[in-house]
Amino acid sequence: MLQDIRENAQGTIAKIIIGLLIVSLSIWGMDAIVGGFSGEPEVATVNGEDITEREFLRVVQMESQRRLSEMENPDPSLLNEDQIRQDVLESLIREQVLIQDANAQGLELSDADIDSLITQMPQFQVDGTFNRDRFVATVRNMGMGVGEFREAMRKQYVVNQIRAGIAQSGMVTDENVAQLLRIQNQTRDFRVLTLSADEVRADIEVSDAEIEGYYQENIEDYRLPERVDAEYIALSLETLAETVNVSDEELEAYYEERASELASEERRAAHILIEDSENASETLSTIQDRLASGEEFADLAEEFSADAMSAAEGGDLGFAGRGIYDEAFEETLFALEKGEVSEPVQTGFGVHLIKLLDVRKADVPPLEEMRDELRRELAQRQAQERFAEVRTQLADSAYAADDLQAPAEELGLEIRETEGVTRNGGDAPFDHPGLVRQLFSEDVLQDRFNTELIDVGDNVSVVARVKTFYEAEEQPLEAVREDIRTALLEQKTREALRERADSLIAELESGVAVEELSVGEWDVYTEQPRTVSGGLGQQQIAAAFSLERPQEGEVTYGKALSGNGLSIIALDQVNEGEITEGDGELSQLRQFLSSMEGQREYAAYQQYLRERAEVSRP
Repeated sequence: MLQDIRENAQGTIAKIIIGLLIVSLSIWGMDAIVGGFSGEPEVATVNGEDITEREFLRVVQMESQRRLSEMENPDPSLLNEDQIRQDVLESLIREQVLIQDANAQGLELSDADIDSLITQMPQFQVDGTFNRDRFVATVRNMGMGVGEFREAMRKQYVVNQIRAGIAQSGMVTDENVAQLLRIQNQTRDFRVLTLSADEVRADIEVSDAEIEGYYQENIEDYRLPERVDAEYIALSLETLAETVNVSDEELEAYYEERASELASEERRAAHILIEDSENASETLSTIQDRLASGEEFADLAEEFSADAMSAAEGGDLGFAGRGIYDEAFEETLFALEKGEVSEPVQTGFGVHLIKLLDVRKADVPPLEEMRDELRRELAQRQAQERFAEVRTQLADSAYAADDLQAPAEELGLEIRETEGVTRNGGDAPFDHPGLVRQLFSEDVLQDRFNTELIDVGDNVSVVARVKTFYEAEEQPLEAVREDIRTALLEQKTREALRERADSLIAELESGVAVEELSVGEWDVYTEQPRTVSGGLGQQQIAAAFSLERPQEGEVTYGKALSGNGLSIIALDQVNEGEITEGDGELSQLRQFLSSMEGQREYAAYQQYLRERAEVSRP
């Protein structure tokens, strides 16, 4: 083949092509060859300025990575790629109109300014000094050339100048801030009278005619959505472990390996802790002298130890195995004989004197008692080593197969079935959005291909296919009759409660005392803030604070649904919230409101430019 290339390169046609390339380079430069004849593809044009496909795809990739990084368990199948592309394109259009506006205002960065910014960026520095190699490598890892990066910086700087200039100009008056804080700190005195749903429900009936009428009026609510019955293979560490055959020889070897761990030793220690200080050495000498003279370790721990909790117990720390204490403390403890007191041991807490009070060792259970447990552990370990390999085999096999039968037989896995999966999902594993989106994709739903292998959890991967597809359809009345009866009963109960509440409020407003109405007693709340407390629900609080301020000596009434009933709210008094000049809360609220106002003005300005722009898309 190489010989053919060499021979063809000597031909007349090849010489003509090379000649044309030389002429093009000498007249127009490299752009004539790379992109001068056709131009770089664009995804949109904003006021005559192109947004190139290259820039668009780069930002799409960056946005996808950003969204993945925000996931607790990053999963590319959960990304809505169409939405990302729409969001990125709109963002680039808005950025372009801002850049054009900045240019019109004369806002720009010189090359020297860009150089200064780049050399000061910490991600491009080594030991506090700008490093060109790191700069180039970092930019290339971002999928950009150096020139592209510099131009992106130039654009972002001018956009940020506009954003900061508008956002920081947001202003609110001190009186508005103070008034809002007074409203926020306001309390109210009110009473609550609760009517139970049981008081009205006994008299409510729902007829067949009402059920049929409700069904006809709300028939869309009783349509079954598109749904599928699916079959799937779930590969998990647990299922893979079930297929692992552990031999008796492997089990015995594993038992011997675990024997040292199973024969655990725990030691009961007591200690005296002396914190590091100028007098630490003197205190330590005093304790050691008194121990040598025969005084009890426990008494000295109670007198001198800085560890107050253990000191009260004579320094006793109880039994503990390895891996609990500081390394130096542990090594000393496990080297002591029973009853022996150590030399001083330095740790991050101070200096310790350690006494070994007791030792207990756990006997190794016989293999027969642990056979099942060890077999499971060993199977899990071997399955963990094979999982990635089997996952790849399943992905390849399912991709090439017309159904799931061959992949299941090849890997010894079970085909399972589930029913009624909608576009909103179904029972696990079809509660995973990425798997559901695959299941309802055109290739899988219409062409009946297998889905891709989707990771739906830690060490759990699923491949599925559609078994049966059901179009959206109406449910017959008989299938939903009882659901409608329940809905109507609840609706009529709420209406009856409102009518009962309105009737009682009318009587209360006419001067009738609640004691004369035989409906229970008021629950009284004084200086109640907006926070939920004291048996009050959010709906009751919201109702009480939405009522108009009552006139002097009068009461304002309202009502709110609450749990299994309805509450009548009697507002007696509104207590103005207090504020103190110089209060930090006032300053924080002022800053917050100013920031919100600035952001609102910036968003409005950006929208104004966007609406005026001429945007075309290929």
